[in-house]
Amino acid sequence: MSIEFVSRPDFTRADAGIVKVSTWDVGTPERQRQAVEAIRDAWAGRPWPQPGPLSCTVHAGEDGKTLLHYSQWKDEESYLAFFRDGRDARNDDIDAAVPGIERIGIHTYELYRSSRLGGPDAREPGCVVIVDVEFEGADKARQRDWVDGVFEALGTDPAPAPGGIGAHFHVSTDGTRVLNYAEWVSTQAHADALAGPGDGVGSRTPQWERVQTYPGVTGGGVHRYTPALSLRPGGQGR
Repeated sequence: MSIEFVSRPDFTRADAGIVKVSTWDVGTPERQRQAVEAIRDAWAGRPWPQPGPLSCTVHAGEDGKTLLHYSQWKDEESYLAFFRDGRDARNDDIDAAVPGIERIGIHTYELYRSSRLGGPDAREPGCVVIVDVEFEGADKARQRDWVDGVFEALGTDPAPAPGGIGAHFHVSTDGTRVLNYAEWVSTQAHADALAGPGDGVGSRTPQWERVQTYPGVTGGGVHRYTPALSLRPGGQGR
């Protein structure tokens, strides 16, 4: 099966049962660039694996040393089959081109809710902001309640940030984490939103305060990335 280069993942596809998210530390901006090229070559040089991911997307971290991998899968079984039969050959090629990559964990998520934050859907993201939220203990109801609270805060915000394109909230399958894959028109648009009057992107409202003081949240982080590469099997359309 051929490979198609696209601008971003398709968050509307109904066949994506799970999402895998991982981070690579490659060390320097030059090695970031080389690693993205090596990933492109390792995938483009072979037919798309069957079974395999529904899409693979890579972003370059603002820190100049990390890469974020976001891949959509039909289910855990298809991921495990690829892990056994297709992953090593591609990673061997990447490691030969860029030795010494540190692969920092992997988490499994399900897409729970998505929102368009304003403007036409055709706007392409110049920046992707990954918001990680970690909870004390596993509680799937709590994960979803926190996300629902964010949607209430977004829907009642009197001055939503103009540079937001979309927010795609994922809940980890182990019940302990939430990941927001937030699309912005640019890094500056996100920085401007953070510089607003609220604590973070949102305004000073009771709804945002509930999100920010939600019980059971133990950690997390916010990291900015530049879209670098997105692949999927050819012939799927948009």
